[in-house]
Amino acid sequence: MSDRARKPEPLETALSHADDHLLVDHWMPPQAGIIPRVRIGRRWISVLWALPIGSVALMVLIAVAQALRELPQVKAFIAQHPGIAQAAPSVDSGFPWWLQLQHFANMFFMLFIIRAGLQILADHPRLYWRRDCTPGTDWFRFQRPVPKGRIWTAKDDSVTLPTWLGIPGLRHTLGLARWWHFSINLLWVINGVLFYGLLFATDQWRRLVPLTWEVFPAALSTAIQYASLNFPVDHSWTRYNGLQQLSYFVTVFVAAPVSIATGLMQSPAIANSLGWLGRVLNRQAMRSFHFISFAWFVTFITMHGVMVFITGLRQNTNHMFAGVESEAWAGLPLFLLAMGVMAIAWLLASPFTKRHARLVQRTGRFMIGWLRTLATRTDPRTQFDESDISPFFWPNGTMPNSPAFGALASGAFADYRLRISGLIEAPQELSLAFLKAMTKQAQITDHFCIQGWSGVAKWGGVPMRDILDLVRPLPEARYAVFYSLADGADGGRYYDVHDLANMRHHLTLLAYEMNGEPLNILHGAPLRLRCENQLGYKMVKWIAAIEFVESFAHLGAGQGGYNEDHEFYG
Repeated sequence: MSDRARKPEPLETALSHADDHLLVDHWMPPQAGIIPRVRIGRRWISVLWALPIGSVALMVLIAVAQALRELPQVKAFIAQHPGIAQAAPSVDSGFPWWLQLQHFANMFFMLFIIRAGLQILADHPRLYWRRDCTPGTDWFRFQRPVPKGRIWTAKDDSVTLPTWLGIPGLRHTLGLARWWHFSINLLWVINGVLFYGLLFATDQWRRLVPLTWEVFPAALSTAIQYASLNFPVDHSWTRYNGLQQLSYFVTVFVAAPVSIATGLMQSPAIANSLGWLGRVLNRQAMRSFHFISFAWFVTFITMHGVMVFITGLRQNTNHMFAGVESEAWAGLPLFLLAMGVMAIAWLLASPFTKRHARLVQRTGRFMIGWLRTLATRTDPRTQFDESDISPFFWPNGTMPNSPAFGALASGAFADYRLRISGLIEAPQELSLAFLKAMTKQAQITDHFCIQGWSGVAKWGGVPMRDILDLVRPLPEARYAVFYSLADGADGGRYYDVHDLANMRHHLTLLAYEMNGEPLNILHGAPLRLRCENQLGYKMVKWIAAIEFVESFAHLGAGQGGYNEDHEFYG
């Protein structure tokens, strides 16, 4: 029996279709951020101070390095350690074609990863070390302090990036940015795995992996020589100097794995399934370390690009773009071509994303949807103690504003009825009093918002597995559709879809309490969903009805939820 053969949920007609393009005039109005600031103690310091401080520090460093090189002891030290660890083995294969190709692919992928990562960060432009995101505890931000005396949602906090910097640059477009970020990250990881394999299958690993403690005095010697502007002799065709070797080693074997691990730990499906480890490596600490690794990559790429030019453009482009040790300019045309390709990709990324937003979503789902499916098959069992409950829990979403909802709220939801229909044996209309009379379950869990914030709360309510036992879904029922009493930001009723396997998990809950008190309207009263391996937007607030269906293709724009339809989430 198909779900079309049964009487449809009345709220299906309240769902709205969505355009396959990003419609700027329907989007959130722009909101400028501020110059990034870092908190040191109780003071917020603009990162722009890094420019004059860095300039003065650089001049002092050059002067000190040049003075040091006049000292006999330093001259002897540099003579003994000219820059290359003499005990390190040489590389006999130069820069092979596969290394050149992977070098370009890595550059190309990082372009999108960095830009999309910045766009994601702009949706909650604050970083914290503690698990909860209480205003005032952030250590980095490029948004003003949270205003007091009014409701300030996480969406309100998002800021606009220029279209040439973020992808696609508009405010609150993290759905599209995440598709870019995760899809290109998958390609970057594949490229990295191939790189590791080829690196250790050849002698190229000797160029990057220190094999002697001599690398440290060699790196110090190299640093003094670079700082004094009297550069060491380059032997990179066969061996990197100590400073190069250490910086490449950290980038390839430390920063890259840290970026991957801290990115994965921001997933509720993964973090909430790791028990004590997920508690210790909390999401906000992982966001901060992820940002630090991002800053390392940006710094490394910038310094690497500068050094390519000032230490010998001909030689460096010959090595990495032509694979030759030559006096000719064989690599420069290929270098310019590569830079041209990257510049074109940079310019087209945002316009393409706006024009073909649904294509970006579908391509991303094709590339990484299977990974998401694997992640949601984990067991999100992690629970917390009452001492872990967050003092602040960010509000979010477009609240109900209909007269009908106002009447329900003014009557303490005594007249509220949860309608359950679709592919089930026993359709129901359940009052809030009936739900509260059912077996109650309490749990203290960590909430992961797609925008980046998190918070721990104690939820009380009815396990969804008990609801399933009550209504008895038919064999062909595959999904539960949750309809809200609220409309979405772009009009039309808010809804979201979940597979039934997730609904049977022991921590999936219809919550009517939060932190030991009746659930307030701001956070979803009278009833909201808790599903601990999902991001927050999937946990529908102000639930009006639940419908069991075989397919969700006929609902809204057919993407499986309001945000999936209208904001290209996944």
